[in-house]
Amino acid sequence: MSIEKPLFGRRDYAKLGFAAAAGAALASVPGLRPALAASEMDALIAAAKKEGKLNVITLPRDWANYGAIMDQFTAKYGIAIDDANPDGSSAQELQAVRTLKGQDRAPDALDIGPSFAAIGVKQNLFAPYKVATWDSIPDGMKDPNGLWVADYFGVVSIATNTNVAKNAPRSWADLKKPEYKGMIALNGSPLGAGAAFAAVFAAALGNGGSLDDIAPGVKYFAELAKLGNLNPAAATGPALLVSGQAPIVINWDYLSLGYRDAAVGKAAIEVVVPEGSQPYGSFYCQAIPADAAHPNAAKLWQEWLYSDEGQLLFLAGYAHPARYADLAKRNLISASLSAKLPPAAPYANITFATQDQVAKAQKVLATLWPQLVHI
Repeated sequence: MSIEKPLFGRRDYAKLGFAAAAGAALASVPGLRPALAASEMDALIAAAKKEGKLNVITLPRDWANYGAIMDQFTAKYGIAIDDANPDGSSAQELQAVRTLKGQDRAPDALDIGPSFAAIGVKQNLFAPYKVATWDSIPDGMKDPNGLWVADYFGVVSIATNTNVAKNAPRSWADLKKPEYKGMIALNGSPLGAGAAFAAVFAAALGNGGSLDDIAPGVKYFAELAKLGNLNPAAATGPALLVSGQAPIVINWDYLSLGYRDAAVGKAAIEVVVPEGSQPYGSFYCQAIPADAAHPNAAKLWQEWLYSDEGQLLFLAGYAHPARYADLAKRNLISASLSAKLPPAAPYANITFATQDQVAKAQKVLATLWPQLVHI
């Protein structure tokens, strides 16, 4: 995934391959949650280790703490991970599933946006699988048949290098101020990058639009461009923000907060969720390709991601995990980690756009953005 991790451009029925026949029988029934007994989990681990490898795709190490997540999976199970095309897109993930079918380098696990998950379901690219913690994942964040399941979510934020922009903007209205001329950048183009697309959707919610109407967001950025505040550079990593070349970047909160931590000693970064408007949030989805080269390793990878340990690793990277409510309810989030997270209030009323709403917004954006936004 490019470091902007395209949202609306990025998740099979893999054979279970358990040594235990009972485990295989469970997995053969679409939609049935395999509440793994210890013996079944042991069998899955053994089968995954026999395959000896896991092919993931488009997982930047500094995205949602994936570097630590991958390293700890390998340390725990001794299974090497090949991360193909870490700077690719959701569209490229699905294309790899199609073109590498039957090859040992075919993807085993995908991490894609909801609209691409919908494409994969429609094209029968995925295998149904339900992890042992399935019941603690909110219904709105999983396919009922287990074809995809959200792993983490984020909300749109404003990150400001206060060494350059002394007064950090806190709202969409603030960003129009003349003092921010040439300072504001997006994480890629909204026509192809999920973070930038989300920024436009968030701006719509803050300027009279809704999840059914992204047009006000496009018009908002057209105004920013006309004012000269919008920087044409694609801030697809921390460099422009930290150097001050683009001292204000609209991005996912978990990326902004990670950049804040990494910039200590180089720049002072302030991160806020835009005040005075409904926050825009979205999640990414895990799926196992139907023709995964290492299907048991893929299932073990999902068990790892949705375990308490795996979910807390997402949170350590500031990405709110799908099972966040369950973790909080059971007091598994440490005080030290909680102290590093943004205030909880902006996250309380998040509603995610449906796949139909995202698809509609994509069409409107594709038409209006080239017409209205000139930078």
